[in-house]
Amino acid sequence: MSFLKSLFGLGDKVEKPAAGPLKTLEHRGFTIHATPYQEGGQYQLCGVIEKEIDGELKTHRFVRADRFPGVAEAADFTLLKGQQLIDEQGDMIFK
Repeated sequence: MSFLKSLFGLGDKVEKPAAGPLKTLEHRGFTIHATPYQEGGQYQLCGVIEKEIDGELKTHRFVRADRFPGVAEAADFTLLKGQQLIDEQGDMIFK
């Protein structure tokens, strides 16, 4: 049965995050943390966007389907994707 679960994506996914953010970038008043994790022998694009609004720290975690062979490359692309999300959505990203 576990074979069928893994074949159809029904098994439990185990994320293995890197130890803390690999890279951090300030962009238009937001902070982007690159937190790619290992998945299937590659590194999944994953990050966190933060901003303090009215004294409260707001966070938005994002994961994309993009995978990369190296963790540094995944972190670089995470920062680029975070900038794109901020440019497109601004503060609305936290809604």
